[in-house]
Amino acid sequence: MSATGFVASHARDARFERGLRSFFEYRDLGIRQATGGEVVAHVIRAAAGQEFSSQPHRHATRFQLVYILKGWIEFEYEGQGRVRLEAGSCVYQPPSIRHRELGHSEDIEMLEIVMPGDFATELVPSVDA
Repeated sequence: MSATGFVASHARDARFERGLRSFFEYRDLGIRQATGGEVVAHVIRAAAGQEFSSQPHRHATRFQLVYILKGWIEFEYEGQGRVRLEAGSCVYQPPSIRHRELGHSEDIEMLEIVMPGDFATELVPSVDA
C-alpha cells in the first residue's frame, strides 16, 4: 500500500480565494493535486459585499455533489424546479443538468466534490431543455 496522493486539510490553515463565481470564495482541499486532477473538492462560502447573480448553466462533469455545512442556498434545476438546501442537505447534480442559483444566505458554506477536477461550464439560455 502506498501513501502517494495522501492529503490532509485543516480549517486552521484555510485560505479562501475567488473562483468560478465572483460572489463566492473557495477553499481548495488539495484533492485535485492528490488525485492528479481526477477530483476537485472545496468548501465554498459567500464573499462579503459581493452582489449575487446567476445565469442558467451546466457543467461537463461525471459526478457533482454539494453538501450544505451552514446557511441555505436555493437552485432551480432542469426537470426538478426550485430546490432549497439547508444545513445538512445534500444534492447530487447529474452530469450536464441545467441549473441556476436563485439565492443564498450571507453565511452559506458548502462542500462541493466534482469529477473531473477540471470541468467546463457552459451558459445556457434557460434551465429548461
